[in-house]
Amino acid sequence: MTDSTVARALRAELETAADEMIELAVELIRIPTVNPPGAEYRRCADVIGSKLGELGFEVEYVEAEGRPEHTTEHPRVNVVGTIVGDAPGPGLHVNGHYDVVPPGDGWTFDPFGGAIRDGRLYGRGSSDMKAGLVAGIFALASFRRAGVGFRGRLQVSATPDEESGGFAGVAHLAATGHIDRDGTEYVIIPEPFGLDGISLGHRGVYWSRLTARGRTGHGSMPFLGRSAIDDLTALLERLRVDLVPALRERETRLPVVPVEARRPSINVNSIRGGQTETDVTEAAPLQTPCVADHAVAVLDRRFIAEERFEDVRGELVEAIETLAAEDPERAYELVDVMVVEPTFTDADAPLVRALGRAIETVAGGPPRLVASPGTYDQKHVVRIAGIEQCVAYGPGELEQAHQPDESCSIEAVVRSAQTMALATLELLGTPSSD
Repeated sequence: MTDSTVARALRAELETAADEMIELAVELIRIPTVNPPGAEYRRCADVIGSKLGELGFEVEYVEAEGRPEHTTEHPRVNVVGTIVGDAPGPGLHVNGHYDVVPPGDGWTFDPFGGAIRDGRLYGRGSSDMKAGLVAGIFALASFRRAGVGFRGRLQVSATPDEESGGFAGVAHLAATGHIDRDGTEYVIIPEPFGLDGISLGHRGVYWSRLTARGRTGHGSMPFLGRSAIDDLTALLERLRVDLVPALRERETRLPVVPVEARRPSINVNSIRGGQTETDVTEAAPLQTPCVADHAVAVLDRRFIAEERFEDVRGELVEAIETLAAEDPERAYELVDVMVVEPTFTDADAPLVRALGRAIETVAGGPPRLVASPGTYDQKHVVRIAGIEQCVAYGPGELEQAHQPDESCSIEAVVRSAQTMALATLELLGTPSSD
């Protein structure tokens, strides 16, 4: 891409807007949109919608009616902003999620303070991905602010629940036609892959709930019961000994980062068993005079493009059946929670090429084409909306996501916005904007 007068005008506009961009990012970080349960969603959506309106977008609020997560106490609110171009043409959509995971322990900064130090913005969601959402908003707004014409439609959406699957967010917008291939050809999701990283897609994920059933008995006479915790432990150990080494022998041909994630994995996300844990405190510790009659583990199996989901699930089923055959009193139940197939966009797609050339202009070096170890909302864009050209590109750093003292480079926010604006200019620019 040549650094034309129009391109320079867009970059200059975004340079001028740098303080305004960071002010909005700080304001969003200070809204603790923690998921679960989905706190402060409406307040955050209102702030984003107000800013979109101020920037010249036509704003629509789309609540996830009909979704079980959408409640009066914790409404799921999507915000969609649209600017229509000067002539017919393809549409470009920037989507970012505003929910964040719980902060956890280990912070030296206030996780919801939005502190700025040494050129970095700190707070939960700074890298993943409120700063990226802000960069995408201003990238599109720069066309109107700089008086640059374009074809088609520029659209941005701010959505909830990506951290829990995105079903009330992007999936809902796609299912209701707010994101669709008739009006949109290109989608950029500003997930944190750095100034030079374009994520073409992601690995697959299989979340499952594994329950062991036992028989309760008095804790002083455990031989009269059957411990579900023991049976669950036996199965998890079998997976550790037999399945985990087998997964380490497999490797994808795709450029998943970090390189360790090019192999499939399985993680035990949580374990619960025995009596209820409600209202357990140091002053009132949990009393457990019973043999556990149930135990539940949530398993997180990440699989590569070379694996078939049927085989992925089949390996768990085989382990369960083997353990049950060794001891007929063992009883297990496997329930599918979420299945997402691996998703990838063609590296030669016009969107990828345009972003690559913009990266060369702004960052001064070639783009890195990568793939994500975890899933994000590209899965819904491709499978529900039917839009093939979808990638992730944003200013944050993948290693910062979900970490204590999460942060994002302020300069990267501005530079990534410039990159997205130049890519948009190449894809939707009018003849007079060349």
